[in-house]
Amino acid sequence: MSVEPEGPVGPEASQNAPELEEERGGAGTPDGFQRLWTPHRMAYIKGENKPSGEDEGCPFCEIPKMSDEDGLIVARGGSVYAVLNLYPYNSGHLMVVPYRHVADYTELDEDEYGELAVLTRRAITALRRASGAQGFNVGMNLGLVAGAGIAAHLHQHVVPRWGGDTNFMPVIGQTKVLPQLLRDTRRLIAEAWPAGS
Repeated sequence: MSVEPEGPVGPEASQNAPELEEERGGAGTPDGFQRLWTPHRMAYIKGENKPSGEDEGCPFCEIPKMSDEDGLIVARGGSVYAVLNLYPYNSGHLMVVPYRHVADYTELDEDEYGELAVLTRRAITALRRASGAQGFNVGMNLGLVAGAGIAAHLHQHVVPRWGGDTNFMPVIGQTKVLPQLLRDTRRLIAEAWPAGS
């Protein structure tokens, strides 16, 4: 038993095809971009289930109370510490975080400000030694609207990069391939951490 398609097939089909939003007089002018709709990300964008205040169990305040292995801490300084990201963009993605619960870069005192820079530099050195990283994304997202996952406690990201480290998996498969367990990554980076911290 064969099933006949409804409506015209071939060149006639394009004449009856639904119009694009822009062709129907929708808002905006066509810009040539394709859209990949990811509505599941709205919860992250809105910051749902994220601590927003000091009394809500800030993970960056809790991590320093743990052992280095349990907290995935790579190095500790006097004012800040370096810790692996639980949800890394790449293997070795770590963050440099002040111990003090502070939200904005301008609120850091001089010791925190200076040591944040020093530990960021040491993180880059350690990641090059441990993994042969060819480049880095370094920065911070200040505030929920800027993309901070935990906006109430400042943290600077250090993400190692390699040629070809981005492929179809994250975009099409919604899957990030990480070739190493976090505990193994923490150990390798800690062993490669420069002296003096």
